[in-house]
Amino acid sequence: MADVRAIQRTTRQSPYKMRLVIDQIRGKDVNDALSLLAFSKKHAAKQIEKVLKSAIANAEHQARERSEPLDTDELFVKRAVVNEGPKLKRFMPAAMGRGTPIMKRTSHVEIVVAGRSDKEGR
Repeated sequence: MADVRAIQRTTRQSPYKMRLVIDQIRGKDVNDALSLLAFSKKHAAKQIEKVLKSAIANAEHQARERSEPLDTDELFVKRAVVNEGPKLKRFMPAAMGRGTPIMKRTSHVEIVVAGRSDKEGR
């Protein structure tokens, strides 16, 4: 099976906070990653869980298109990356008529899942 990916762009959370969560699921089986994300207290876990479920759905769809068998339990997170997206630039009033800049950061989340064959092992 070929690698399948899902991308979510401009997620309204800073890349630093997203990377704390995504580092935990990199290289894990899909089921382990989903259970870890479901019980995580961080807001980023919900966003990453959506992307992971989308990648799984994309893998199922591609397998159906090619008429290939696919066991979703054999999938694992091959690549998980969080990149910085565009910043929303805002200004907040400060003392003596000044304006202090505020950068509201966004993230791009990319997850690639692949099938783990019995030959490779775990």
